[in-house]
Amino acid sequence: MQNWICRFTLLTVLACGPLVAQEARVRAVDEVAMPTSIDSNSPAFWLNDHLFWFGSCGRPVLSEAANQFGPWESSLCEISMLNAWPLWMESVWCDEDGTLWGWYHCEPVGLFESSTLSAPKIGAIISFDGGRTLYDLGIVLESGDPLDATAQNGYFAGGHGDFSVILDREHKFFYFFFDNYGGPAENQGVAVARLAFEDRFDPVGKVQKYYAGEWNEPGLGGRVTPIFPVQRAWQFSDPDAFWGPAIHWNTYLNCFVMLLNHAYGEPGWAQEGVYISFASDLSRPDTWQEPSKILDQSEFPGWYFFYPQVMGLEAGDTDTIAGQTARLYVGGISRWEIDFSGKESGPDSGAALKTDRGPLAWW
Repeated sequence: MQNWICRFTLLTVLACGPLVAQEARVRAVDEVAMPTSIDSNSPAFWLNDHLFWFGSCGRPVLSEAANQFGPWESSLCEISMLNAWPLWMESVWCDEDGTLWGWYHCEPVGLFESSTLSAPKIGAIISFDGGRTLYDLGIVLESGDPLDATAQNGYFAGGHGDFSVILDREHKFFYFFFDNYGGPAENQGVAVARLAFEDRFDPVGKVQKYYAGEWNEPGLGGRVTPIFPVQRAWQFSDPDAFWGPAIHWNTYLNCFVMLLNHAYGEPGWAQEGVYISFASDLSRPDTWQEPSKILDQSEFPGWYFFYPQVMGLEAGDTDTIAGQTARLYVGGISRWEIDFSGKESGPDSGAALKTDRGPLAWW
């Protein structure tokens, strides 16, 4: 049996609510994989008692099964897009009538004569046939910062991308958690925007970014205040930054949970580990807990192992809703289950990353 089978991680984080500490324990289980290759967050939804799961590597593929363990039937999506190619489907939400809303990351090509760098944008789609045909609703989030053709991270000269979207519990707003890759270093990092639920049919120009404590900046070109700022900017070949937030509502903890990649060092996206954060109120982005590590780079086959997300184990669970135990996927592979628990916390409560080898770090 491989050594990683015996490993586990125990994380304790300060409260989502008063005097309650949240724990997330990662333990090794038999490996399963997503139905297709992936290169982004991979959203899922239920329709007619079947689970549908998008995978993307520049073009979305839709897979269908009775549950996350298959067997799967997969097919390319039909796409009616304006000018958004290549693209990755990264979040979806299915209405009770079966109408599907989704949001994509796209990477325009040919921005510079002497560079292959892109600058991602975030757009919206709608589907009336369960995700098989996607109709573009337009770009809803775009950076207003000048692009930097000299950026050394290998992919982006700026832009907004690598995101997830979740609807609040009151069905008032869709919240976008995305990465800002350009502009001044103090504005780079994981940022937030939102769209009023009633504007979902016509979202262009309706998204508002979070900036300086207010939701007052336009989604197209507006400024952002990151909730997790970079420590070293994306222009460098060795950035130090959280990115790729994946959000779910945890029905057991009764709060929101965010998983994050952490790029650290060279090459520009080298995966240092997977981190977790908790919050109870999406309208207050400043209340997200400081991210804490749950998986180390030593657990992965290489520096390129990205895109952590959960998939709940109950019927109706997806990447955006899960209970006490869920599958944890990274890079399209699940070698772990993640168990959540909450307990009352005393005055000495904090957050610690532990393994069977003892404490590794304290916050």
